[in-house]
Amino acid sequence: MFDNLSLKLDRAFKTLKGQGRITEVNVATTVKEIRRALIDADVNFKVAKEVTDTIKEKALGQQVLIAVSPGQLLTKIVSEELTELMGGTKSEIEIKGDPAVILISGLQGSGKTTFSGKLASMLKKQNRHVLLTACDIYRPAAIDQLKVLGEQIGVEVYAEPENKDALDIAKNAIKFAKANNKKIVIVDTAGRLAIDEEMMQEITALKNGLNPSETLFVVDSMTGQDAVNTAKTFNERLNFDGVVLTKLDGDTRGGAALSIKTVVNKPIKFISTGEKMEAIDIFHPDRMAQRILGMGDVVSLVEKAQQTFDEEEAKRLNKKIRKNQFDFNDFLSQLEQIKKMGNIKDLVGMLPGMGKALKGIDVDDDSFKPIEAIIKSMTLKERQNPDIINGNRRKRIAAGSGTSVQQVNNLLKQFNDMRKLMRTMNKMGGGKRGLANLNPFSR
Repeated sequence: MFDNLSLKLDRAFKTLKGQGRITEVNVATTVKEIRRALIDADVNFKVAKEVTDTIKEKALGQQVLIAVSPGQLLTKIVSEELTELMGGTKSEIEIKGDPAVILISGLQGSGKTTFSGKLASMLKKQNRHVLLTACDIYRPAAIDQLKVLGEQIGVEVYAEPENKDALDIAKNAIKFAKANNKKIVIVDTAGRLAIDEEMMQEITALKNGLNPSETLFVVDSMTGQDAVNTAKTFNERLNFDGVVLTKLDGDTRGGAALSIKTVVNKPIKFISTGEKMEAIDIFHPDRMAQRILGMGDVVSLVEKAQQTFDEEEAKRLNKKIRKNQFDFNDFLSQLEQIKKMGNIKDLVGMLPGMGKALKGIDVDDDSFKPIEAIIKSMTLKERQNPDIINGNRRKRIAAGSGTSVQQVNNLLKQFNDMRKLMRTMNKMGGGKRGLANLNPFSR
């Protein structure tokens, strides 16, 4: 989402490259470029002016150390100000009550129902007993969509298709939750294509009647400043507790994420990308600022890996590597684990400097499809013993996977190179202990 902003900020910092010290002239030029970059990213003009004035004031008051260039110093100041602009620190979701009620609000098409499923999935992984409640009584197939998501993640959905009273449905869901040991009730509410009084009255009645421990406003980040204006209107009526930004993987300018905290004075609590149930993250302002500035977000990447990779599976895999028995079945299993972590381009973009390197390059889950097709076209014996794959077998595998013999050859070569590297690491690490130390998920 922030690709264009990152690029323009990088250009702004380059105006200070080679400068020996910070002066009012060179800072003024750089700050002007930063302000232009923020406004182009659809950040509220008043917000952009305030933050750049602060950046300029701080920069001029700094003494540049010999070991730090003006460009590096300004990058640090901008990182701190972007972090503060987006809330400063992460904001936890409030879960209290028996059961705790989480009310989801927002316009139609903002991604409320999908987010409800994602949040339920996240809470379930924390060993919490969750109930999803379908209170969107207007949109066709809304109840069916929530039921499909609930089945997908293994969370029960409470619905009354014939009941047209959203508050009554929600109250009945709470009774059901108490009777069935469900500790958290997530209420998915109706949205409209635009703000209207009927919708506002219904969502206000739901909040007053349910007294939720947390009310979240879900907003489509691709709508830019419209998202901020909508949030402001909703907050005046609902006084919600936090914001959820969806569709951050879209081709959008990102102004909503940078402006919304200042305008409505409510924290961004979650961010969401794509349709996968795993594609939900707690919002960390400092990490997002670092990603915008091309510094990556290795901490979030490691956290995603730890959540996705099974410790027992890691130990089993480690044992096979030590015995030089790593095969294509193991390789396929690892691809599946990586895909569960989220959008591939987004993951790679968490590595420092890779965001700029991937600019204009299409990297997605489809990149794995030819590899998966090749492996799945192998027999079980071939997957377990890749060395037996001769010329005739390669032709058959290529034909079966819809790829070329060259692609099959390339994959086999890369796989063999990887196994050689694993064997070398095994010897260098001193066997079992060495590989255990190299694998962060086996500790």
